[in-house]
Amino acid sequence: MAKVREFFEDKKSSVSHPTVVDCGYQVVHTSEGVFLQLSTYGSDHRQTQKKTSQTLQLDREHAAQLLRILVATFPDLHSSVIGRLP
Repeated sequence: MAKVREFFEDKKSSVSHPTVVDCGYQVVHTSEGVFLQLSTYGSDHRQTQKKTSQTLQLDREHAAQLLRILVATFPDLHSSVIGRLP
């Protein structure tokens, strides 16, 4: 499991990853605060199905940074998500 310390733009050339995986999420409450935990699970070709591959934890600050990155990357996302809030 890895707690995200920093987001930065990786300026290296793009790399395509053809593997498609499922990603589960959990809201985790700890003595350090609340975290969004994202876990990816092995590809369909993996011997052990539904085994956790990678896990990331985001605190509020880093979740906000990721949200800004997502909206900057997909500008129409902001209006489409906000339009669905109750």
